[in-house]
Order: sequence, then structure tokens, then C-alpha cells
Amino acid sequence: MTTVYDIPADMLIRQVAEELKKNSQIQPPDWAAFAKTGVYKEMPPENDDWWYVRTAAVFRRIYTDGPVGIQRMRSAYGGSANRGSAPNRFKRGGGSIVRKIFQQLEAAGYVAHGVGGRTVTPAGRSFLDNVANGLKSEAAKAAPGLAKY
Repeated sequence: MTTVYDIPADMLIRQVAEELKKNSQIQPPDWAAFAKTGVYKEMPPENDDWWYVRTAAVFRRIYTDGPVGIQRMRSAYGGSANRGSAPNRFKRGGGSIVRKIFQQLEAAGYVAHGVGGRTVTPAGRSFLDNVANGLKSEAAKAAPGLAKY
């Protein structure tokens, strides 16, 4: 069976975001329309569905890198802050965003909080693997080298 590792990340994240929109547990908070994704950003995201895309990306990262915590995810989604005439410096991404996404994924039953951080539950693993399996033929068309024998 096809897993998350067999599908390119951009294709998988796009499809998982569409599937997460159907889940009532995953909803952007009221402040998400006005929030920047980190202190190094100057403007909020232009994509109206950025919450679902970020949730799908975090969900994939937990699957591949888990167990992970909030600080590790903040570092993964950080970037270079423009400090004017001073040299740029790395700043972590927004912690409230990651924290809220973790809480929503836990409420949906896809992620569990353990000793070393958050890990994917069997239900979450099944959800992501089923989405990846559905994208198998599309991924094989996009990159023939990805097709399995």
C-alpha cells in the first residue's frame, strides 16, 4: 500500500487540506483571518484556506518526524527576519498557530500527546495513508519514476 513517503509533499498536502475541510473538528479560529504566521512576516497569508494547508503540512510533519513538540514545529516554520540595515536573523514561526493545530488534530483523534511530543494515532496514520493511496495514480502520471512495480 502507498504511504505518505511515496507521494510528493505538495500533492499530498493539497489533498489532505481538502479532506480536512470536511472535518468539523478542524476549523480556523476567529483570529486566523488577521494573523501573521510568524514575527518575521510582514503580512498575513493571502490564501483564504491557509489554515487547512498549514494543518495538513503540520500533520504530515508529525507523521514523518514524530514525536515532535511545539518548539520544533515553530523552528520548522520559521524564517529570516528583515532587520533593516542589520543582518537578517532567524526567527521561529508562530507558536499559537502550531498549538491550536495540535489541539484540533488531537480533538479529531488523529494525533496523541505522548512523552516525547505529539505522535500520529493509528486513525491518523490510516487517514494519511488512505489519502496517499488515492493519489497514487496521479503521482505516477506527474513523475513516472514514482510508480511502483
